[in-house]
Amino acid sequence: MTTATATWIGSISVLLWGTLALLTKLTGGHIPEFQLMAMTFTIAFLLMLARWLRAGHTGIRFARQSAFAWCIGVIGLFGYHFAYFKAMTLAPAVEVSLLAYLWPLFIVLFSALLPGESLRPQHIAGAVMALVGCWLLIGRNISGFSAENLDGYLVAFACALMWSSYSVLSRLVKSVPTDAVGWFCGVTAVLAWVCHLMWEPTVWPSNGSQWVGVIGLGLGPVGIAFFTWDYGVKHGNIQLLGTLAYSAPLISVVLLIAAGFGEATVAVVGASILIVVGSLTAGMNENPRGSEAEEIKNSKGGLYSVLNSDDKT
Repeated sequence: MTTATATWIGSISVLLWGTLALLTKLTGGHIPEFQLMAMTFTIAFLLMLARWLRAGHTGIRFARQSAFAWCIGVIGLFGYHFAYFKAMTLAPAVEVSLLAYLWPLFIVLFSALLPGESLRPQHIAGAVMALVGCWLLIGRNISGFSAENLDGYLVAFACALMWSSYSVLSRLVKSVPTDAVGWFCGVTAVLAWVCHLMWEPTVWPSNGSQWVGVIGLGLGPVGIAFFTWDYGVKHGNIQLLGTLAYSAPLISVVLLIAAGFGEATVAVVGASILIVVGSLTAGMNENPRGSEAEEIKNSKGGLYSVLNSDDKT
């Protein structure tokens, strides 16, 4: 499978994350955060379990990964969400979202440290443009940062570092199959259930639309999205995926407007233009012929063949 195809697979995650706000709205907003996290990650694990059972096994072999891979997976999935929910309790939601959404930019920057990767000017320019668009979109109702919320800001900043680190470090364990993410989701679900039982009251969905929201979250933004993202960042253009991730809040706003939960404004239009132009800029290839030749050259042997061989085991 080519890098371009893997990138398109990874971009499915961005589309699914764009449905997050609408599906969360359907849940009614009354389900405690850790309970909702536990329910949706349980669904994600069951989704992968169904895939394993259909293939005639229980997926146990995918749980046999290195401690390093397990740390990346669990800290990335559980650590990010734990820190995000904690930040929400310490600072206003808008400011937390603005800081947490630094992770796509960090992916673009950190990816330069990966073997065989390079950071080009258009990657930085595109990511910064998309970041400005994202901040314009999320922060249009911001009242301003305050020193009294510093703890929350720091935790939100840690969110961005955790998810970007998870995405970039996943590239170092390319031989770990995406099926292993199913086990990472399972452990994340268990940890979330523990946090819920310790700190929250239990509130179950009370009607069909709320259950649709919960199941939709578990199948899409929490389920399939994490699986396609894992494949994309391991085998695709990670810089482009980082920039494309800024489209998620834009998709969220568009869907909310279409569903009657919001209205189009000048800020939304301006953010749309910046995010689209930023994504196109980051996707520019300075030397397409050279890149294509290099990919063909790598596909003939060497490390490329070894990694592909590992992926199939």
